[in-house]
Amino acid sequence: MKNENQIIEVKGSKIHLFTKNNQDFISLTDMIKAKDGNFFISDWLRNRNTVEYLGIWEKIHNPDFNYGGFAIIKSQAGLNNYKISVKEWVEKTKAIGLHAQAGRYGGTYAHKDIAFEFGMWISAEFKIYLVKEFQRLKEQESKTKKLEWDLQRTLAKINYHIHTDAIKENLIPPKISKERINFIYANEADLLNAALFGKTAQEWRKENPDKKGNIRDHAALEQLVVMTNLESINAMLIGQEVEQEERLQQLNQLAITQMKSLLSNKDVKKLK
Repeated sequence: MKNENQIIEVKGSKIHLFTKNNQDFISLTDMIKAKDGNFFISDWLRNRNTVEYLGIWEKIHNPDFNYGGFAIIKSQAGLNNYKISVKEWVEKTKAIGLHAQAGRYGGTYAHKDIAFEFGMWISAEFKIYLVKEFQRLKEQESKTKKLEWDLQRTLAKINYHIHTDAIKENLIPPKISKERINFIYANEADLLNAALFGKTAQEWRKENPDKKGNIRDHAALEQLVVMTNLESINAMLIGQEVEQEERLQQLNQLAITQMKSLLSNKDVKKLK
């Protein structure tokens, strides 16, 4: 996973943060600069209380922790002539809480839990400000992620509506052409298909040879509702002896109007 580097400022000192696999590490190398006097991270690491704390943290978070190596270090911690570097600590215990990083932002980094403990070694005041600035950074990140999430959600909604509108446009019947009007339909079913779908059943089968069933089997709910209405109105127009060409034009216009109305009706959407 890509590492992310950030900076916070604590009591006038710039502290680098190193994020890997969603775990936050804070630069002890930067933090040590805030401590008065000539001190090193190894001075903190030789402290018996530090070793005990690190051992407990590793036991909780690190299934590969080397307890044998840790026991040897713990037995020697606190002795005047004993010192251990971060590199030695990691090699002997397979620790994951401390991390030595090379490169532009190089130095010794510690998991945030351990870094806060290290901050107390510098001073109680420094730890308080460190925690405060760290939390401020995380709150800002959270707000930024929320804004990104809201933006993504908004874009998703826009894309959904664009996609839905495109589907709606495809469902709205095309205005019947002169060629369609002048065509002699062998049966009333194809007349209705032309009015609503813009094509006959045979034309649909030629366009969709891999689909099973007929054109009405693949119709949307709104199209089936309109088709039922068209059938009733067509029967009425036939009873009035209206010519086929005129009926087709009227049915097509009615299909367009009703489809537009149904596609914008919220109650119809609930039925799906």
